Amino acid sequence: MVSERELISKITWRLMPFLGILYLIAYIDRQNVSFAKLQMVGDLGMSEYAYGLGASLFFIGYFLFEVPSNLFLNRLGARIWFARILVSWGIVTIALAYTQNATMFYILRLLLGVCEAGFFPGVLYLLTLWFPADYRGRMVGLFMIFSALANAVGAPLGGMLLDLDGLYGYAGWEWVFLATGVPAVLAGIVTFFYLPDNPDKASFLSTDERSWLHNRLESENAGMDKNAENGFKALVDPRVLLMALCYVAFPLAAYGLSYWLPTIVHGFGVTNTVNGFLNIIPWILVAIALYAVPAMADKAASKTPYIVIPAFIGAACLLLSALIPNNTLQFAFLCIAAAGIFAPQPVFWSLPSRFLKGAGAAAGLAAINSVGNLGGFVAQNVVPWIKDATGSTIAPMIFLAVCLAAGALLVFVVTQLIARKDHAHTDGALRT
Repeated sequence: MVSERELISKITWRLMPFLGILYLIAYIDRQNVSFAKLQMVGDLGMSEYAYGLGASLFFIGYFLFEVPSNLFLNRLGARIWFARILVSWGIVTIALAYTQNATMFYILRLLLGVCEAGFFPGVLYLLTLWFPADYRGRMVGLFMIFSALANAVGAPLGGMLLDLDGLYGYAGWEWVFLATGVPAVLAGIVTFFYLPDNPDKASFLSTDERSWLHNRLESENAGMDKNAENGFKALVDPRVLLMALCYVAFPLAAYGLSYWLPTIVHGFGVTNTVNGFLNIIPWILVAIALYAVPAMADKAASKTPYIVIPAFIGAACLLLSALIPNNTLQFAFLCIAAAGIFAPQPVFWSLPSRFLKGAGAAAGLAAINSVGNLGGFVAQNVVPWIKDATGSTIAPMIFLAVCLAAGALLVFVVTQLIARKDHAHTDGALRT
């Protein structure tokens, strides 16, 4: 007799810490360019514009190769494909340490996006193979907690690496890329030997456990329509397109938050070191919210409030952080805003698996994430432009708050559309 609770616990302990560590490495590798910039721009004679363009080209490569990457994952399996992703992005990160000019920087940042494309949606797809629907929100939340951890440790780590300037003849910014690229390569090698492709190939599960999980997932997928496993049709499914549009608001708001938060803390008149440690506080709140909100949502019949309410709270706090002049209150509002931006995302990502599976899930999840992450490109270019055009630090926050609120409103539309399609399909199945 298989115990569901014990089986889920066994899978969770086997997969989630490992996948979380991979995400920690990925997130720090995304952040490293912002720390390297402090020395890199001057050493290479790049303009601020050239740096900003190169940094944002990551998102273009990411956007173009998300869907193909996830389809390769579905075809080749997690073990091979995740190992390839990690090793290739690690190599490109190391190569960034040897950047000679702006053109080389552009090419390598674009290649980094190409190499890393598929990692986050690949993990989301992997979770649909390992966990029943009732557990997926919590698992995505546990996975994303490592992004909060990366944000908490990234600033002190970046500062320490920059302080290695001159060691063994390498500049501090070169150490930033070397020290963050090597772990990705090593993790890719470990992944090849550690990560099973799917439950059917998992040696740590018994035959009965594999059979129970297979039957449970099959029963959940049985109610889906015939197009659920079609990768191409997933890309033109109105629900997928609307979810992609909704998701743009979350990365956009997150990057906007990272743009505004250090400025607020700097206004306290503290040192850079104290600034770095104070910036840990919002990510502690994010970690708590990423655990609590998905856990509540997984037990609820309707997931919508657990996406919409935190997002509206986040939008309101972004707005208040810009309108209220008191630094302490601004910092408090931004801490709450951070939790409001990140906490709904695991619940949001549990929605596509209600109507997609197999290649359809792989393509659909990648499409949503690739379009959504263009929010990062928008934030890195539009937010500074608004600030320069208006001369105001308030206007960019109003823009971000409006975008996040609009994303929350769109979630209502998407969830209603999903429910209507589910109802229509169920009625059709009953008639046949």
